[in-house]
Amino acid sequence: MNRPFNFSAGPAAMPQEVLTEAAADMLDWHGSGMSVMEMSHRGKEFISIYEQAQADLRELLAVPDHFKILFMQGGGLAENAIVPLNISRAGVADFIVTGSWSQKSEKEARKYASVHIAASNEADKHTRLPDPATWQLSADARYVHLCTNETIHGVEVQTLPDLKALGSQAPLVIDFSSHVASRPVDWSRVGLAFGGAQKNLGPAGLTLVVVREDLLGHALPVCPSAFNYKVVADNQSMYNTPPTYSIYIAGLVFKWLKKQGGVAAMELRNKAKAELLYGAIDQSQLYQNNVALNCRSRMNVPFFLRNESLNDAFLLGAREHGLLQLKGHKSVGGMRASIYNAMPLEGVQALVNYLQEFEKTHG
Repeated sequence: MNRPFNFSAGPAAMPQEVLTEAAADMLDWHGSGMSVMEMSHRGKEFISIYEQAQADLRELLAVPDHFKILFMQGGGLAENAIVPLNISRAGVADFIVTGSWSQKSEKEARKYASVHIAASNEADKHTRLPDPATWQLSADARYVHLCTNETIHGVEVQTLPDLKALGSQAPLVIDFSSHVASRPVDWSRVGLAFGGAQKNLGPAGLTLVVVREDLLGHALPVCPSAFNYKVVADNQSMYNTPPTYSIYIAGLVFKWLKKQGGVAAMELRNKAKAELLYGAIDQSQLYQNNVALNCRSRMNVPFFLRNESLNDAFLLGAREHGLLQLKGHKSVGGMRASIYNAMPLEGVQALVNYLQEFEKTHG
């Protein structure tokens, strides 16, 4: 089946192999007589799905043993509250503002902690990253929050900061929603990582939290039990009914990623895809990307037509060429191509071909 190439920022395209397997299992998972959606989350069938998914994810991300992997709900937006509820102890939380998502994060955290903006790229319209050497970190911060890939503005942290070298003893909290499993994580520099699954790992409904064990057990009294990381960890992510079908689909994605060669292999693919697309934009007289070269996202590529009156024609033509969901976020306009793990190189090449064809006829 020839499907269009879907460049949606999330929920995003998933591997066709995963969708095909899920369709085949829809009515009867492995001879159980049940769809996964019908299973008890405490039954042996789903427990086996859950345990395999968690083991595969730990292997893929090379998560050390002293970190807990939690399967939660609420998405990245909910984690903006759940993180300070669990680890701020109502104290100071340092935030590095790098775009729209980190702005949302710091605003939400103000309800539960004393937020300090240690650095911001707002003056640069979120097109550059603040140099860690310039960060004004608090001596008493309970954690430092960093969104490592800004989906809307297309800014990505290429190397995680070493907070200890910067004079901070606080744990680093990263929102890696839109580039999880696209590149390795240096866990020696991370205390907690969170992300919604709906961009690189599966469907909407599942939220991943990877938290260092020493950060458990410090939730504020007002923290709901279902969002208390220690309660969730102690109950193997089943204190409340988990998003069972989303976990199942994510588990299939994890298996697919392993078959592709794991995160290291995906990183090489993602580099190649990003270089191809950015190269076409940079060589063009019609398209432009405003993000600094050293922090361009490999996952989310925003670009603008220099003649914005051509936007509608561009999007119409893209759809006719089987290229979907290229319209930029409403807050910034323009276009955006999200090229997550499931996007093959052929899809990016098809987009590049269209960019060049459109420019020839409209440039």
